[in-house]
Amino acid sequence: MQDFLRSLPKVELHLHIEGSLEPELMFELAERNGIELPYLSVDEAKAAYQFKDLQGFLNLYYQGMSVLCLEQDFYDLAMDYFKRASREGVVHIDMHFDPQAHLQRGVSLDVVMSGLLRAKQEAEQSLDLSVGMIMAFLRDRPAEEALQVLEQAAPYWDKLDAIGLDSAERDHPPSKFVALFERAKELGLARVAHAGEEGPASYIIEALDLLDVCRIDHGIRCLESDDVVERLYQQQTVLTVCPLSNVSLKVVDELASHPLPALLDKGLNVTISSDDPAYFGGGLLDNHIACAQAFGWDEEAFQALNRNAMKEAFTSEPRRQELLARLDAIEC
Repeated sequence: MQDFLRSLPKVELHLHIEGSLEPELMFELAERNGIELPYLSVDEAKAAYQFKDLQGFLNLYYQGMSVLCLEQDFYDLAMDYFKRASREGVVHIDMHFDPQAHLQRGVSLDVVMSGLLRAKQEAEQSLDLSVGMIMAFLRDRPAEEALQVLEQAAPYWDKLDAIGLDSAERDHPPSKFVALFERAKELGLARVAHAGEEGPASYIIEALDLLDVCRIDHGIRCLESDDVVERLYQQQTVLTVCPLSNVSLKVVDELASHPLPALLDKGLNVTISSDDPAYFGGGLLDNHIACAQAFGWDEEAFQALNRNAMKEAFTSEPRRQELLARLDAIEC
């Protein structure tokens, strides 16, 4: 099964590029930029990757990205993950990135975008990989700030596929960001939002009705409401479920008790992603292998999950059809 999953063409719809920063690269960039980390070694940094909740993770996440200062840093960050993912059979990544987290540190939007777009271009030319760009906004920051950043990004609007909403969900409902998402819709950008991870199922309805999203990131707490489940089923709204992330952040106690099988039993449009792979136990392949071990799924189940992802990916139609054909050609 592991050999099959490695060779299977896989698509990731929910990946935060800042969350792919491995400790080794963190130390390399810290030394290059003269930044002192609170860890004496890579092993000590890895030992810190134990979290009680989402906020505990976010504290370390923002601390880690302090080493990202120059265009080359963002390029190195993205290429490091693109190469690693490509070796593991990932053929498309929809990549979230958080401009506000960098602007707060005095890193310009041009620096962030130049580095990430250069990596995207090189990956698409040199690796069997396509990349979608999701400019994500921090829901625990003011909504007015998010709207200002979107306007500031005008030179890059044609390079974006979507906007997203991420960070600490509790007490930050989607309804705060209606104006931002209406503006993105005016610009012709797709909209996605984290909802139903640590926040209630009602946030999923808010994201659908008020933000007009085409995709719910996480969404596993939909099972707390039959009405929400029915809505997701009828619309076949895709859920980008991140199993190892949910375990790491104590959203579920262990993978064996994860609601993924229940979501599939309800006929929902489910995909698998890694979220923040450097912090949560591995990339997309690791998430596939863990699910195979926990749930006993067969090859056809993983084909179906990746078919769902390919149909929803932010990519060109020719690329989508190419990937679907390759997936269908895989023998189980």
